[in-house]
Amino acid sequence: MPPRDVPTAREARLGAELRKLRERAGKAAHEAAAHIGTDRAKMSNIESGRRGISEERIRALSAFYLCDDEPLIEALCAIAREHRGQHWWERYRGILPPGALDMAELEHNALRLNIVHMLLVPGLFQTPGYARAIFGSAIPRPREEELDARVEHRVSRSQIFHRQDPPPCEAIIHEAALRMRYGGRSVARAQLEHLLVVADWPSVTLRVIPFALEEIPGHAQSMLYTEGPVPQLDTVQVDTPFGGAFLHTEPELKKYRTLFETASALALDPEDSRQLVRYITREM
Repeated sequence: MPPRDVPTAREARLGAELRKLRERAGKAAHEAAAHIGTDRAKMSNIESGRRGISEERIRALSAFYLCDDEPLIEALCAIAREHRGQHWWERYRGILPPGALDMAELEHNALRLNIVHMLLVPGLFQTPGYARAIFGSAIPRPREEELDARVEHRVSRSQIFHRQDPPPCEAIIHEAALRMRYGGRSVARAQLEHLLVVADWPSVTLRVIPFALEEIPGHAQSMLYTEGPVPQLDTVQVDTPFGGAFLHTEPELKKYRTLFETASALALDPEDSRQLVRYITREM
């Protein structure tokens, strides 16, 4: 089977974690390849996520690297057992950018989500009208078929909160995001009304940073911090001028954990946050 042209973020993450284990063990790529009966080129493709790897080979490499972290090894094996085509977002492959699918996959596999948004309502909570206004404002404007697909995909992401085991989610939104009238007054009001519904979902904690506070955490940077089955598989997603980026080095994870803790310390409690959202909705 030829290497994948474009690995998913999760496939690339599995390879990256295997590379980290190898480098920590002080082993060369050709040594690791020889240990599992492959060549250096294929080993490189495994570590870049362009080629899959079996659970048996993961365990063989872990033993070779003297890694006895069984929870981490099992988590990596669980990723290896996955295959494309088994989840709802796969129907958008080839229609939407790979990063959009990676985002849905990241949220689906998260054990917990911590969100900070400064100028937009988080994508997980957007209404179709609000999402259409956001995507439709892009320059150049997407074709109508692509716009429909983007909106449908974004709204579908919220289904993680309606399954039997929804992940706990704490979302911190700045008041600025609540007052932005994307799509006009009626669209923005409907979005705020939906946000009040979201605030009552059992696994969601919604909190607001009010304008009255003069401190702005992290230079007003938005982010999604997802917790994995083990801390080594935590992931941060941030938006950049060039598209979304997925971060997972320990310094990056530490930085964004601190950002979330800072934002959480500044935000109103859930009930006061609801009251503020209701007030802004009446003003809209």
